[in-house]
Amino acid sequence: MRKIAVIPARLQATRFPYKLLQDLGGKSVIEQTYLATVQTHLFDEVWVATDSEEIAERITSIGGKVFISKLAHNCGSNRIAEAVAELPADIIINVQGDEPFIQKDSLEKLLKVFEEDSLKQIDLASLMTPLSDRGEIENPNNVKVVTDKNQFALYFSRSVIPFNREGRSSFPYMKHIGVYAFRKKALMDFYSLPASALEEMEKLEQLRYLENGKRIKMVLSPVENIGIDTPEDLEKARILWNTFYSY
Repeated sequence: MRKIAVIPARLQATRFPYKLLQDLGGKSVIEQTYLATVQTHLFDEVWVATDSEEIAERITSIGGKVFISKLAHNCGSNRIAEAVAELPADIIINVQGDEPFIQKDSLEKLLKVFEEDSLKQIDLASLMTPLSDRGEIENPNNVKVVTDKNQFALYFSRSVIPFNREGRSSFPYMKHIGVYAFRKKALMDFYSLPASALEEMEKLEQLRYLENGKRIKMVLSPVENIGIDTPEDLEKARILWNTFYSY
């Protein structure tokens, strides 16, 4: 089974433009994310897919592989699909460019899903982690997921799902962590389809997969990857980096 990781890296992020070029431990955020992914030793190849010559130069300067997008993309799956269209691969993992603290354990769990899926009934795998704080549950920036009894995704939403009509306190709410592993065919099928109605409403690309009958296996991860979405997140990341990587 040939496994590759692709890091979609858009320069003009909505909430924090140029965040991927910000310094973190003497290198840019995107460089640290690329190196962390390579150092898991889980993949046959690691690529960065970007619309930016600046990002491309940073990655090639450290010996990395880069695909320059020829088309404009409004989601990471489309950018990755363009990049891997001609690459031999069975499983593709999407690693977010703003997650330099990516966890090897989480990626291994995603890959294991496909290693155990001998009948090839799973199209995608993704991560979820428990949510307990009410404010975090109600925060629309935290995407919630509900699953069936076999841990296949039923729906994703920025709203609180399920609605707690009787005020029960024990229901295990789950936050979706946006790291995906795809069978290549599922990814290319997605790329050929128009944006779906639910996807447009929620601004969640994973709903396009569900609306078109793809099966998404959710994997419980006790550790949430640390992303950098705001300048405040960057400052926290720098403190964390200096705490654990300054030696």
